[in-house]
Amino acid sequence: MDVIRIVIAEDQQMLLGALGSLLDLEEDMEVVGMAKNGEEAVSLVRKHQPEICIMDIEMPVKSGLEAAEELKTHPCKVIILTTFARPGYFERARKADVYGYLLKDSPSEELANSIRVIIDGRKVYAPELIDIAYAEANPLTDREEQVIKLMADGKDTKEIANQLSITNGTVRNYISVILEKLEVSNRIEAISRFREKGWFK
Repeated sequence: MDVIRIVIAEDQQMLLGALGSLLDLEEDMEVVGMAKNGEEAVSLVRKHQPEICIMDIEMPVKSGLEAAEELKTHPCKVIILTTFARPGYFERARKADVYGYLLKDSPSEELANSIRVIIDGRKVYAPELIDIAYAEANPLTDREEQVIKLMADGKDTKEIANQLSITNGTVRNYISVILEKLEVSNRIEAISRFREKGWFK
């Protein structure tokens, strides 16, 4: 029987230990590395060459999604294990070619089963995510997205206009369209709504 070698990345120490212990109980699995952030995860994957890397999303230094994007061409199969069922995160994870996207409140045996399914080459996504992903897409155009990103960087109308080589009036038009599409009344709300939905790439 081939043993599936696993690296786990999770910034909550207790959860990291619990996950490691649970998976080590499986006869066909061995946890070969544990990381507290995405950067450690990437170096452990390069060092141990595991078949599977399980990652949380929100971690210090480098998020699980950034680490997954970095490992996209690596043969190790990435599984995102998170509390966040956000469509933007799911979308980004799919683009990074992750093999699994599971929620932390799933039963533990489901994780072990998902790992075996993924080793066989199939992908496993939590059903809740699939519903959300198709329910709500980012309504902004690429240009509107550029504007809201600059707003989030603290740029004012004039600075946005200069950076995108458009007039102040055009920027104001973009902003009013953004507010309308996101159903908010000001820039601050627009930025936090956009962030909440996980649409900042």
